[in-house]
Amino acid sequence: QVRLVESGGGLQQAGGSLRLSCAASGPTVSSYALGWLRQAPGQERTFVAAISSSGGNTLYAGSVRDRFTISRDKNTVYLQMNSLRPEDTAVYYCVADYYSTSRLQARVYDYAGQGTQVTVSS
Repeated sequence: QVRLVESGGGLQQAGGSLRLSCAASGPTVSSYALGWLRQAPGQERTFVAAISSSGGNTLYAGSVRDRFTISRDKNTVYLQMNSLRPEDTAVYYCVADYYSTSRLQARVYDYAGQGTQVTVSS
């Protein structure tokens, strides 16, 4: 069992920055790939970024590459979001998968957190 708790969401103006954190806990969580999905109102959940269990492999959605950075410190995963845009407004979910970042990119995961709201005003 893996528990994921997100924090760091909020309201920010366009062009600003936010950093999301996700604390992962559980006996085998260090073996899991971790990542972020997001869901805007009325839309499907989409992939944002993922990082491997070792931290050596990262994946990004095209819409956030060069603006967002995912990192990992043991069992905490961070999403540094710069140059925010109104279209980044969504609930951001921390997700974990035992096998790979590629599965997270495909929106396949074993566990998800409750989500944290990010709102970007224009």
